[in-house]
Amino acid sequence: MSSKITNKTFNRRTFLKTSAGTGLALSSGMLAAPALAQSRSLKVGAYGGYFENSLKKHVYPKFTEATGIAVESVTQPDSTSWLQTMTQALKAGNIPTDLSMHTPTNVLKGERLGEMFAPVDPKRMPNVGNLDEYFLHEAKEGILAVGSLSFFSSMVVNPDEVTVPTSWAEFWDTERFEASLGLPKTVNFNFLDIVAATFFDGAETLRSRDGIVAAIEKTGEILPNVALWYSAESQMEQALKNFDVVGGMYFHDVAGLMKADGHPIESVFPKEGCPISYNSWTLSNGSTKSDEAHEFINFTSDPAVQAIMARTIGTAPVVDRSATDLTEAEFMSVSGSPAIRPPHEVYVDEETFIAETWNRMIAKA
Repeated sequence: MSSKITNKTFNRRTFLKTSAGTGLALSSGMLAAPALAQSRSLKVGAYGGYFENSLKKHVYPKFTEATGIAVESVTQPDSTSWLQTMTQALKAGNIPTDLSMHTPTNVLKGERLGEMFAPVDPKRMPNVGNLDEYFLHEAKEGILAVGSLSFFSSMVVNPDEVTVPTSWAEFWDTERFEASLGLPKTVNFNFLDIVAATFFDGAETLRSRDGIVAAIEKTGEILPNVALWYSAESQMEQALKNFDVVGGMYFHDVAGLMKADGHPIESVFPKEGCPISYNSWTLSNGSTKSDEAHEFINFTSDPAVQAIMARTIGTAPVVDRSATDLTEAEFMSVSGSPAIRPPHEVYVDEETFIAETWNRMIAKA
């Protein structure tokens, strides 16, 4: 939801289906109607398509009902393009959105560009206390980003064809998986983090160039077992449906929907875990809607709203399941454990080195 999540993170949401009978009632008290109708509004950016439409249908109206603040939805492209658009707009004195959604790496890039994001005050947003600190981006100015949603990329296998592995390391077994796996071609999908967690010391290994090289070289050892290095999520979907691959790495929630549609696929959290990705709300520097923005972030940080998003959009909560009313089945359909947490600052600091080293490895395929 990430390192950058991918430049096409929410294109995949077109595969998701809104669940029937979602039970959207929020906790009592949270939806207390505003005392007086007010002409207050807020421009909120979100990735387009299914994702934005789901927010407009299931989240924004309840926020307006609770606060009297109207939401004007602004369609964002991917996070990287939107960061560039916002940079140019803010330099020109324009503010396309009050709140935008960004991946962790682009939050870091925006912070380093300077004067992109305005800090937010957690004291004005008590529900933010429900979030793990991992989902808060704190800089010298204060908190510049607050996690809004997350999602997982998981191990997927066809259980009719192979025994379900308990470790990612089993994918390197050529006797079992020769020319039969589908893996993401771009390093931004976090397969490198899986390798680091499986064979090395996790994120710590990637904090040095020697560690990065070692992890990428280990990735290269899996080349004989990969039938597809996919650059678009739809490629992996078709390869799984056509039995061109029997396993690999894919989105946990989409795999669950494929299984529900009758396709032989299991989404697995092996012992090392699966990479977690997330997006955050950022307040545009110069926005005059700071009060409204704080109310909105507080609202979406409420466990009840996080549960709504899990049920209707397919995103994993950024709050603990125990704080929500999600059943175990509902929670496991969008989340799991353990979570592999990528070192996002490494992917910014060593962006060129990682990409060049990874691409040389892929070129050998």
